[in-house]
Amino acid sequence: MSYTVKPTAQVDDSAELGDGTTVWELAQIREKARLGAGCVIGRGAYVGTGVRIGDNVKLQNQALVYEPAELGDGVFVGPAVVLTNDHNPRSVDPEGKQKRGGDWEAVGVKVAEGASLGARSVCVAPVHIGRWALVAAGAVVTKDVPDFALVAGVPARRIGWVGRAGMRLVEREGEPGAWECPQTGARYAERPVEGVNGTSVLVELPAE
Repeated sequence: MSYTVKPTAQVDDSAELGDGTTVWELAQIREKARLGAGCVIGRGAYVGTGVRIGDNVKLQNQALVYEPAELGDGVFVGPAVVLTNDHNPRSVDPEGKQKRGGDWEAVGVKVAEGASLGARSVCVAPVHIGRWALVAAGAVVTKDVPDFALVAGVPARRIGWVGRAGMRLVEREGEPGAWECPQTGARYAERPVEGVNGTSVLVELPAE
């Protein structure tokens, strides 16, 4: 197994790093974290205890991934992104006693394959970011994000769809609910969620 850890990075002995992974200066990988092959962990990034990260994941500088987060293959986490783990944060309990690790239950953010989190976005756990979704820079995600969704704002809301290439999809003329990637030509179909008004999902269509 071959990986690279820069001299000022801190990687706990119990952490697992996959083949070809690079951990840059001042990054910290905590106990029992597991990183797949080909990952890039940027300067000053933080990976919490027991976090699970897939192959070919990029954490940019100062990204903070708190346990028990799970990142799928090919995920991109932009600079200064924060994945939280406490839905009701307090430094002390109601009696004023300082809270310790066993005094609260950590909840995690799950980011599915190929999704991207823009610079300085915040994901407030517990939330799930769908496959190939794109979270805009500065967004605050408080609800689950569907596959291929483009979300932005505070709180984040869906403003469009994106394909695997990360490009915003264009609706095909005269074909409501039919979407196409302007870069690759890949086609997608938008379908309503049965029983949930105003909610839809995007489905990849087979190549023609």
